[in-house]
Amino acid sequence: MDYDALRSELAEKGFCSIPDVIPGDAIGPIRESIARDVRSHTDVPMPTGHVPGFLGLNQSLAPYLTDERVMRFVESVFGPHFRISMHTGTVNGSGIPRGAFHADWPYNQKSAARISAPYPDVITHLVTFWMLTDFTEENGATILVPGSHRHGDHPGPRNGIDPMKPYPGECRMLGKAGTVVAFDSRLWHAVAPNVTNEDRVAVIIRFAPWWLNLDPLRPGTIDRQNIVDATNGQNAEVPGIPLEVFERLPPQLKPLLHYSVETGPRQATRGPREYV
Repeated sequence: MDYDALRSELAEKGFCSIPDVIPGDAIGPIRESIARDVRSHTDVPMPTGHVPGFLGLNQSLAPYLTDERVMRFVESVFGPHFRISMHTGTVNGSGIPRGAFHADWPYNQKSAARISAPYPDVITHLVTFWMLTDFTEENGATILVPGSHRHGDHPGPRNGIDPMKPYPGECRMLGKAGTVVAFDSRLWHAVAPNVTNEDRVAVIIRFAPWWLNLDPLRPGTIDRQNIVDATNGQNAEVPGIPLEVFERLPPQLKPLLHYSVETGPRQATRGPREYV
């Protein structure tokens, strides 16, 4: 794997992909498990299935999240000290309409805890889509705007760009099931219509460097209370992983998630990081 080439692609376009991360024979059972649990626990009405804190509910993808190629790529971006900040199960069901262009946390300007626009030209958060179905034009492959991570803001009143309208040069996040696509959280992206009769299924895993404050995402923390709750503001929320679930996770995954444990001490997992 040419990590320099992947980083160059990330820097230029704002996204890149790593194929065949999830083995072919594992994709079907994982997809069925995830689609079932997303539909049963979605926090917004279908056809938009969305479950934050998904690893606390479903661990079927857990054995593959420390794939060596993905880990070494994230390390090449952030250095050796990074963690999983958010983990979300998603289903784009049949009939889902086009959504608004936006950047992700901490750059989304609707969030109470945010880096205010114009934001700096630095990667603080990496979004990865773990495709469990083929992503096609027809089934709602996410809309991306290459290079938009360098714009310093996302579409809205400040720059006069309608986030609901197509943008020149937009493309789709196309790929085969088993692929992982990574993008800079500043990149403009939007939900795409699914005109098929099948679900488009993915798990979104976000990675953060050690220095990014994740407490505004976590219920019950002082920063969540002061920055979000006290102002009745909008902000992404990541429920904690129950301790009994955390204890069952693969050992090589635990160092990336110990910060997310719902109960018990926040203590680092000792020993060198291992990749699979």
